[in-house]
Amino acid sequence: MNAQPKVAIVGATGAVGVEIQKCLESRKFPLSELKLLASARSAGKKVEYAGTVLEVEELRPESFQGIDIALFSAGGDISREYAPIAADAGCVVVDNSSAFRQEENVPLVVPEINADAALRHPRNIIANPNCTTIITLMALYPLHLKFGLRMIVASSYQAVSGSGQHGIAELEDQVRAIVQGEPVVCRTYPRQIAFNVLPQIDRFTDTGYTKEELKMLNEARKIMSLPDLQVSCTCVRVPVFRSHSVSCVAQFDKPVDADSARACYAGMPGVALMDDPAQGVWPTPLDSTNGDTCYVGRIRKDLAIPNALSLWVVGDQVRKGAALNAVQIAELLIR
Repeated sequence: MNAQPKVAIVGATGAVGVEIQKCLESRKFPLSELKLLASARSAGKKVEYAGTVLEVEELRPESFQGIDIALFSAGGDISREYAPIAADAGCVVVDNSSAFRQEENVPLVVPEINADAALRHPRNIIANPNCTTIITLMALYPLHLKFGLRMIVASSYQAVSGSGQHGIAELEDQVRAIVQGEPVVCRTYPRQIAFNVLPQIDRFTDTGYTKEELKMLNEARKIMSLPDLQVSCTCVRVPVFRSHSVSCVAQFDKPVDADSARACYAGMPGVALMDDPAQGVWPTPLDSTNGDTCYVGRIRKDLAIPNALSLWVVGDQVRKGAALNAVQIAELLIR
């Protein structure tokens, strides 16, 4: 891989695409050229990057000629159509969609956990995990290294920005309508999201779990190379603009206690403790919003399950849950 690669962003005008640009610039990613690709509707739009003005181009099959790394954030349909085209052109694709996550010859990577997997990409495609999976595993991986992870029981509290700009607009519009005494209109979500919580994200499967909930099971097993890991998850949409939260019970092979668990985070990249309940210290979504760090708190020995801890973790799902993780994978490629 070229030490100063030519990089393309597919879906450059979307929320994650814009965040990828911010991450590339703030981390001083050593690219030699940046190409911004989007739909015909966005083509021609001017974007400032690192002091220069770039023009968004329409995504076409020939867009990847000469490109070294393509960061995809345009949805599964676009990824399924264009990622193989980019890969065949000799470009390494880092894909944010779920299109390739469970394919055997496509690595699923969280750089702090399984960085080596990014270097083995026989199809020239690397998958970025689901945002909730990333945030949860950032909290659990340091504990796994010492105690051996066996089971996860989790409930997520997922921000409306996980649904894109439409989710943000719906929350804003509904709050405004309620304050002004006007009727509430639901377009993005099946039920009112303002001052409410919705225990459904994505479609239900015949197991009774949603597709979003099963991602935690399947992706955690693949990322951590734990095929027998037991996972039960409930994903909930909450009226928060940005950053996901997860309440998690984790069972381990070895006995655990809260103090030993807290010590596991010392020096671990991308995750930090915010855990002193006696002083009112515990993380909230606002603590992680627009930041790169996942925060862990409320660590305590679980009272119902042996060798288990209960904890709470928050992380910005647009940053570490998507854009930052993709850029970190690109950094692995040029090392």
